[in-house]
Amino acid sequence: MENDEKSIVERLEAATTQLEKTLGWLEERQGALSGEVERISATVEQGRRENELAEKLAAAERELAELKAAGTQNALNPLRRTMPAATAELLSKHGIGDGPVDVRALDAALSGLSLEQRIAVKTQLLRAGAIA
Repeated sequence: MENDEKSIVERLEAATTQLEKTLGWLEERQGALSGEVERISATVEQGRRENELAEKLAAAERELAELKAAGTQNALNPLRRTMPAATAELLSKHGIGDGPVDVRALDAALSGLSLEQRIAVKTQLLRAGAIA
């Protein structure tokens, strides 16, 4: 019986050694396989991110082009420009108001004002697009 027990113990030790070697090999193989999968998934995610960023860039460029076109259009064809009420009232007293302002009529209307006030009124009219 003692021989049988020794034989069983030796066989168990040999089996344990083989199992430890196999386990070590499996762990190495698992590590190698998971590393490849991580690199592949990272490559796929990077491609998606690049596509998302490219789409956002294209949308931003389209929006910028639209804003530039709208700004150019508004500069060429002002739809609504406003000026301070006091300036509009002063001009309406002299018959100047709707449409483009005649420079000679404007100078005549502003003759009673000081130089600084005339400059301020003309600046306001330039901002409002009433004179060029």
